[in-house]
Amino acid sequence: MQNLMNAVKGTALGVAEYLTPVLKESKFRETGVITPEEFVAAGDHLVHHCPTWHWSAGEEAKRKTYLPADKQFLHTKNVPCYKRVKQVDTHEMEQEKVIEENDEDGGWVDTHHYADPSVGHLQDAVQDMTMDSKESKPSNVPKADDDDDDDDDDEAIDMEAFEESGMLDEPDNATLVVASPLERQVSESDSGVLQTRTYDLNITYDKYYQTPRLWLYGYDENRKPLTVEQMYEDFSQDHAKKTVTMETHPHLPGPPMASVHPCRHADVMKKIIEMVAEGGNELGVHMYLMIFLKFVQAVIPTIEYDYTRHFNL
Repeated sequence: MQNLMNAVKGTALGVAEYLTPVLKESKFRETGVITPEEFVAAGDHLVHHCPTWHWSAGEEAKRKTYLPADKQFLHTKNVPCYKRVKQVDTHEMEQEKVIEENDEDGGWVDTHHYADPSVGHLQDAVQDMTMDSKESKPSNVPKADDDDDDDDDDEAIDMEAFEESGMLDEPDNATLVVASPLERQVSESDSGVLQTRTYDLNITYDKYYQTPRLWLYGYDENRKPLTVEQMYEDFSQDHAKKTVTMETHPHLPGPPMASVHPCRHADVMKKIIEMVAEGGNELGVHMYLMIFLKFVQAVIPTIEYDYTRHFNL
């Protein structure tokens, strides 16, 4: 029933998007929405600082005239997903700060809020953000011991004598033995360890909601497409089939893809802008996708796509 409702809603929204005029005037600070030009600027910023992301032209017949032909949407591929959502420890999920409480889909959270208590709130981080690619070495890294030189005083092993002794013929416990796919499947089944999955992620511009929209398509370790139910195993159960639905990609042919519905994106972004402003700072629209990728992490907590700079809300 939920899937049927989503399909009807998707059709209605498709008509509404077609009738919605393209946003021309910036309303980023007032409402959290962005124009197509601002989406492209934020995309360029993401691509420049996160090389795993790239622009795509998509299918020619589905290109949007309000976006550059070669910058229709952003994509990144082969993003690892090492475990299912149900494997995430409960205490880890409790270490999250709620951004948007009054959301019927379970709210939006900052998944990195308590990751590093030494780091300040987002408004402090944005003020100090320099997009410098170099990172200083932590001061708490111990220096190498001076005793290492003592190990070099031993006499070198005579390899001919070692070979004659027959030691080379003995089995080496450290030798890697590659199992066949069937052996790995049986072994993993017995041990309860799930195989690593990968996802292709896209970010499109939604003309109706005037915000970015995230799309996902998953594969098993043999690059075989995951079923819909398998993909739902990697989404937050508070959002699955509500915030995350299966819909047709606006730029690509093929089967439906999982999509994080953008109905709350502008509200969440507006609250983040206000939080930064309360700290006496200003959030630039070029940072939109950097922050967008962080607050949608609440929906897909086990998909390791976020290689952006670390900062907290």
